[in-house]
Amino acid sequence: MTFDQSAILTYLRKPSATSSTKHPFHSNRQLLMACAVAITACFCVVAAFGSISDGSSANIVQRDVVESLSLASTTSIDSDKSLFVQEEKIRPGDSTTTLLGRLGIEDSTLINSARNNPDGQPLFRQLTPGKTVRAYVNRNGDLQRLLFPLNGNTDQALEINVDGAGVNISKQPLALEKRVIFKSAEISHSLFGATDDAGIPDAVATQLVDIFGGDIDFHRDLRKRDHFSVAYETDNYLGKPLRGGRILAAEFVNDGRSLRAVWFEGIEGIEGIEGIEGKGGYYSPDGKSLRKAFLRSPLEFSRVTSGFSMARFHPILQKWRAHKGVDYGAPIGTQVKATGDAVVDYVGFQSGYGKVIVLKHQGPYTTLYGHLSGFVRGLHKGSRVGQGDLIGYVGQTGLANGPHLHYEFRIDGVFKNPLLVALPGALPLSTEQLQRFRGDSAQWVARIDGMRNVNLASAD
Repeated sequence: MTFDQSAILTYLRKPSATSSTKHPFHSNRQLLMACAVAITACFCVVAAFGSISDGSSANIVQRDVVESLSLASTTSIDSDKSLFVQEEKIRPGDSTTTLLGRLGIEDSTLINSARNNPDGQPLFRQLTPGKTVRAYVNRNGDLQRLLFPLNGNTDQALEINVDGAGVNISKQPLALEKRVIFKSAEISHSLFGATDDAGIPDAVATQLVDIFGGDIDFHRDLRKRDHFSVAYETDNYLGKPLRGGRILAAEFVNDGRSLRAVWFEGIEGIEGIEGIEGKGGYYSPDGKSLRKAFLRSPLEFSRVTSGFSMARFHPILQKWRAHKGVDYGAPIGTQVKATGDAVVDYVGFQSGYGKVIVLKHQGPYTTLYGHLSGFVRGLHKGSRVGQGDLIGYVGQTGLANGPHLHYEFRIDGVFKNPLLVALPGALPLSTEQLQRFRGDSAQWVARIDGMRNVNLASAD
C-alpha cells in the first residue's frame, strides 16, 4: 500500500463542505482520522528506511571482551588549595626561556640562580623533547615550585622551590607507578618505524631484538607485513608514561612463523649458565628458553657491509684473501655488545684488527671484535662479561677503509659464519620451575592470544 502525502495535506487543509450543517464533533473526527493516516504513513516510511540492507554487515562477527580492572588508589596532587598546577611538554628547539614562557614564568632571578648553581644545569642541558615539566603557581601567577624530570634511567627530578628566602634547587625522587601497556604493530619498512608509529618506546623495541634475536636476524630477516604484539611495563609519573620498562610477554610473526615469549622471574641458580643467576629470562609458552648462548649480532642495528667468504678482494691490501668474519657498517662510537657470557681473553691492539677484543665463552666458543675505536673503562684480560654487556665502540682502527665492526665466531678455533652457524641454547627449566612458569605465564599467553584480533598499526 502507498500513500500520497500531498493528497493527505490537501485534504487536511480543505474546508469541509458540510461543516456548517454537521456537528463539530464529526469534523474533528475526520481530522483525527486523517492525522492517524498520516502518522501511519510516516511509520511505514521509517520502517522502510530501517529495513534497508546492503548485505555488508552479514559477515560481521562481534565479540564481547570483559576484563576486570583494579582501580589504583588516588591522592591529592597538592594539599595546598591555593596552588595551581600547569604542565608543558618540552618541544624540539626549546630553550629554557621559551619553555618557562609557555608556563607563564618570567623570572630572571630563577633563571640566573639555576644557571649559577651546578645542581641547576639540567634545566638548560636536558631539554629532551617530550619530557613533561610541572609548575606550581599561586593565585597571583608567581612560581612556587618547579618539577623537572632528569634524563636517563633515573627516578629523580630537579625540584626548584621559590619563596621569600630565595631559590632552592635540589634533586628529589619521583613517585613512580608501574602500569602494563598492550600494543600491536605491523612492519612496513623497519622495526623502529613500526614501533614509532604505534607509540612504543625505543627501549621496548630494543628488548624485542634481544628477545627474538637468536631466531630472527633483524638485519636481514624482516619482511613487510610481519607483525608483533607486546605487553610491557611503563614507569608512570603523575599518570603519564615516563619511560618503557620490561617486556612481560610478546609475539613476533616473521615470514608467517610465530614466535612467542613470556618473562619468568624465578630461574635463580641454574647450574652451568654463568652470569644469569637470578636475572630471570624469556621462555616460549611450553617452557623452552628463548635465550641462546649467543646473540646473533653484537650490534643492535646496523648493515652487513662484507660477509663471510673464503675469497674476498681486500680493499686496502688489494689482493684476494679469505674474510673469516662479518663486517657491520656503523658510525664511529656505536656501542658493541658481547654476544654471550664470557671471560675476556685479550683486549688491546693487533695489527690488521686494530683495537680488538677476544672473548672466551663456555665450551669451545670464542668471539672476536675488531677495528674498535675504544674499550669500556676497566675492561681487561680476565674480566667477566655477560651477554649483551657493553664492551667497546665501533671504530676504524687497523686495516679498515671505513668505520665498521669486524666480528668473528670460532668453534674449537675453526672460523664459522656468524650469520649461519647454529647457536647453542640455554639449559631448560627444572620440573619445579616449569610448574611455576606455567602457572605464572597462563594469563600472559591468553592476553597475547587475544591481541591477535587488535587492529595493527601500519608504519609508513
